[in-house]
Amino acid sequence: MTMTRDSVSNIILRVGVAFAFLYPPIDALANPYSWIGYFPPFMHGYISDTVLLHSFGALEVVIALWILSGWRIFWPSLLATLMLLSIVIFDFNDFEVLFRDLSIAAAAAALAVTHYKDSVAGKSVL
Repeated sequence: MTMTRDSVSNIILRVGVAFAFLYPPIDALANPYSWIGYFPPFMHGYISDTVLLHSFGALEVVIALWILSGWRIFWPSLLATLMLLSIVIFDFNDFEVLFRDLSIAAAAAALAVTHYKDSVAGKSVL
């Protein structure tokens, strides 16, 4: 099987975005207080911070694995883009750290744009 430049680029984008979504929930298991501060104040107080953090982490893992799977990745890529933009918007005071999320959001958006037609048609990119 010969891989084209486009397919190699696609794999690199998918792995990069997936890594950005897998690292936080894994690290949050050992260092939850390093991550809970990134949630905006309006999200605190409804459920415990630990449940909030790990529930969000579970969503991040699902998105990452879905993107890695190559199956209809328009949807998780679009969701990843929106989540990353929301993180930056709702925690703009930490922009000096979160500015990197904009680059990851751009990569996720590129995946979404690239695979829009594939997802609608039900094709896999594998």
